Amino acid sequence: MRLIDRYMFRQLLGPALAATAALAAVLTLSQTLTFLDILVGQKQGILVFAKVILLTLPQMLAMVLPIAVFVATLMTLNRLHTEQEIVVCYAGGMSRWQVTAPAFRLATIAALMTLVVNLWIQPIAMRALRDELFRVRTDLAASLVREGEFNSPTSGLTVYAQSVDSEGLLKNVFIHQDKPGGESSVFTADRGLVTTRGDLPVMILRNGSNEQFNSKGVLNYVLFSEYVFDLAPYAEKQETVSYKVSDRFLHELLAPDTSNYWDKQNKKSFLAEAHYRISSPIYVITFMAFAIFGVLGGSFSRIGYTRRIATVGALAGAVRIVGFAVQSASVHTPSLNVLQYVVPILPILLIARALYRAPKSAGAGLVPLTPLGLSPQTGRL
Repeated sequence: MRLIDRYMFRQLLGPALAATAALAAVLTLSQTLTFLDILVGQKQGILVFAKVILLTLPQMLAMVLPIAVFVATLMTLNRLHTEQEIVVCYAGGMSRWQVTAPAFRLATIAALMTLVVNLWIQPIAMRALRDELFRVRTDLAASLVREGEFNSPTSGLTVYAQSVDSEGLLKNVFIHQDKPGGESSVFTADRGLVTTRGDLPVMILRNGSNEQFNSKGVLNYVLFSEYVFDLAPYAEKQETVSYKVSDRFLHELLAPDTSNYWDKQNKKSFLAEAHYRISSPIYVITFMAFAIFGVLGGSFSRIGYTRRIATVGALAGAVRIVGFAVQSASVHTPSLNVLQYVVPILPILLIARALYRAPKSAGAGLVPLTPLGLSPQTGRL
């Protein structure tokens, strides 16, 4: 029996991994389009872009695992059933529970992985993602320069660069700066580079000129081979990284910092998110149960189980939609948080009762038989 058990588990594991990889690739592609502005608009390198995409993977993994397990179970059990390998298992004395136990073992492993991702890996990754996006958004060089455009990142400053190469070197630079008292300066240079000197941000201009107009309208014109333009006044930002509800750890969700006004105002949202993090892995087992019922929950058919599979697929999708609706409602009504556990657990109990209930007695009616005359509950004649 252990050999057959391992064989069934391997048959399920391969398609589950393939389905997970395929679904994760699709979601990664969608995230690629979402963060494309990091390359185009923010002028960041490909490594920064790849880092941002990789940091979204844990959250996507938790989303795709239930679907991947559902698809893999349907494919595998449908193939084994139509090729009558499951019938052979019944003929060998295996019960329906013994036949389906590898599937539930795989679902349990996937559910535990999802729980680990939800409680620890996702918050770590999402915080790192938020920090990286904040750094990109407040990157001085990227905020100052828009290739081929006149950009005004702050009041009193206009910057233009004809082009920016892969190393950040600016070509044909123009800077217009307004100063207090009605004074203004115009800088033009062949080359420019945003860097730091003494931990202060500066732009080094080379081979250019500076025209200064004072309040009396007097023009001062100076040529220079190198000029250090101070960017510190424009780099002073009071912004800090703000972590969203999805970025918080479980203990922060269950016991938010009430001294923080935003946290205090969103206590209900925190509580709903905490229960969602704990309950959402159950959907992996729920989807697995639906898939098993779609193949083994009725009589044998040589032409397949398209209608039954479509039905359980629709039911699984409906259950998940109800789960999202309950999570949303729990934000406003905390007493509904218990339903976040009821919604995924109830279908498991109903399907288990339908699949594994004891055979009826002879006087109560006949037990449905497989094509070989085997009882689907016991696997015996």
